[in-house]
Amino acid sequence: MQAAAGNRPHAALLASPGMGHLIPVLELGKRLVTHHDIAVTIFVVATDAATTKSLLKSCPTANFSIVPLPAVDVSHHVDPSDHIVTKLLVMMRHSIPSLRSAISAMADPPTALIVDIFGTSTFPVADELGMLKYAFDTTTAWFLATTVYGSSAEDEVARHVNSRTPLVVPGCKPVRFEDTLDAYEAMGDRVFDEFQRVGVELATADGILVNTWEEMEGKTLEALRNRKALKDVVRAPVYPVGPLVRPSPPLKTNEPNDVVEWLDGQPDRSVIYVSFGSGGTLPRAQLAELAWGLELSGQRFVWVVRPPPVEDGDVSAAFFSLEEESGSQGPHRYLPEGFLSRTHDRGLVVPMWAPQAEILAHPAVGGFLSHCGWNSTLESLTNGVPMVVWPLYAEQKLNAALLAEELQVAVRPGYNNGGVVKREEIEEMVRRVMVAKEEEGKAMRERVMELKESGERALSRKLKGSSYSALAQVARELELNHQRVVAKARGA
Repeated sequence: MQAAAGNRPHAALLASPGMGHLIPVLELGKRLVTHHDIAVTIFVVATDAATTKSLLKSCPTANFSIVPLPAVDVSHHVDPSDHIVTKLLVMMRHSIPSLRSAISAMADPPTALIVDIFGTSTFPVADELGMLKYAFDTTTAWFLATTVYGSSAEDEVARHVNSRTPLVVPGCKPVRFEDTLDAYEAMGDRVFDEFQRVGVELATADGILVNTWEEMEGKTLEALRNRKALKDVVRAPVYPVGPLVRPSPPLKTNEPNDVVEWLDGQPDRSVIYVSFGSGGTLPRAQLAELAWGLELSGQRFVWVVRPPPVEDGDVSAAFFSLEEESGSQGPHRYLPEGFLSRTHDRGLVVPMWAPQAEILAHPAVGGFLSHCGWNSTLESLTNGVPMVVWPLYAEQKLNAALLAEELQVAVRPGYNNGGVVKREEIEEMVRRVMVAKEEEGKAMRERVMELKESGERALSRKLKGSSYSALAQVARELELNHQRVVAKARGA
């Protein structure tokens, strides 16, 4: 039997590998502690000590802890060519024994387990230990709806893939084949079966938290709650709790930063920030076209550049790599000859990494060319920055369709059957976002500011916003379960 619980509800949160998963889990944990008086322990799979240490700087000091789980070797269980989703899911399954042991050994055992969607295979641990179990979808409600519906409608998914017709998800915007999830496009491969399992496991949760908010995805959230649409498939209550993003540190700090100092010298909203995230890479030919497109646009830019992948099609090649480049091995090796010198007066090329949260919060930044990962997307929206969305893998094409077509706060490349996006199209997209005096650019800026403000209202404790209230409901469920556990322990 589990030990008696402590004085306050205690939740265990589990983050799968990758900053895109860890950051929203951390932000969720911080809000549970600071706004809802829930003690939190965050278990992290496959992160490095330096990353953990840096992230702890912004975390509460009381009732909050981060526990790295031992690294797992899955080299005998996956092939190097396996999809990144397969690798992540296998890693999470092989972390189950260490998670079970860590929770069982705690003096103040948690009474709830909250996992990101790659961790749903750990739900049996929650069942064994008498814990509530929640899933945390760190991306959109549309992704959640598609994933859970697809796991119950395999024939529909097969028709969608084989005939390249839209997947009609009840109550939601249909998913074009061109925007489909990687796992569906790979139907017949191992990743498809792995992903379908996630959809089945999600439906067994006691609740599903989503990093979105009512005002942004109201139609899809309603479909997830409506028995005539998806409620009988999803079953668990859905709680929009976003936008959860890492806070932007003060721009003026005692720690000098070359990028921020360069931005300080630029006019307001004059710079487009270009980054494909911590895991995204572009082939050499595409890097060259992007460089030419930025140069031709005539706009100021900050570009975070990663080396091209060894295999041209492997756009997620950098996902598990945190390696830095040395100065002698920098971007001049794979950018067009003379590009750095020709653009030195209006552009800044940064190898590997830059402080994205600070950059997007800077008044000089007026646009973001992004791979459309949901963390990056929310950081852009919550700073009122319109986007050029360039999806690479996972659910990013869904995100791009939502932003460009439904919300109209972004532009995206045309469908090109996997080919290279040409410099002329890149030039046009950058100018459409950055030239605010043109009607389209002005309208995008107005819409993104409306979204920014609605996100702030949703999270507001003072206003009891929709996302604050949804997380408060989860906290009440944790409190009730905590009381049951305490009463049971006393009766024993």
